[in-house]
Amino acid sequence: MPLTDVTLVRDLDPRAPLVLDTRELGRRPGSQRTKSLTVEAPADLGIEILGVPEGAPVRLDLRLEAVMEGVLVTGTAQAELEGECARCLEPIEDTLDVDLQELYVYDDANHAEPDDEESDVSRLVGDLIDLEPALRDAVVLALPFQPLCRDDCPGLCVECGAKLADDPGHRHEDPVDPRWAALRRVDVAEADADQDSMKE
Repeated sequence: MPLTDVTLVRDLDPRAPLVLDTRELGRRPGSQRTKSLTVEAPADLGIEILGVPEGAPVRLDLRLEAVMEGVLVTGTAQAELEGECARCLEPIEDTLDVDLQELYVYDDANHAEPDDEESDVSRLVGDLIDLEPALRDAVVLALPFQPLCRDDCPGLCVECGAKLADDPGHRHEDPVDPRWAALRRVDVAEADADQDSMKE
């Protein structure tokens, strides 16, 4: 079955927290409704090292507007972030505010099958819209690729793993390649011999 067909026939659970019912709009272009609600965050909302914890509250302030093609959803989402610094692995806690804007096209039985360019279009299923994909996209795009606990975080020592921010002067002697260790001993022995000859 083509991907577009799967998208058209799949059902949505009207009880799901991020599924919204648009029947109040009546498919009358220009009609609007506002919704303010708090839902539990779905799993994996974010990137690997920073995101909204599953089940954490997500505050949504939305406007649903009927247009000729479907329903335009605009608004904002607010949530608390948790993760770790990409350099020193210290915990990060922050607040996320993102803007949402998505057009959900009416899912009419007589609507021609979308071409490849339209296969990513968000669609209503009956009178229901699924806000979760739009929320995921907005959150991921708003997050830094490499979150830091502070802009100038020096990270961890590559030798011992010490947190460099706690010990700015932290240093290690340059490691000696084992293949050159014997030569270093020879250099030391020659230096000692030269010192002894100078004393004589």
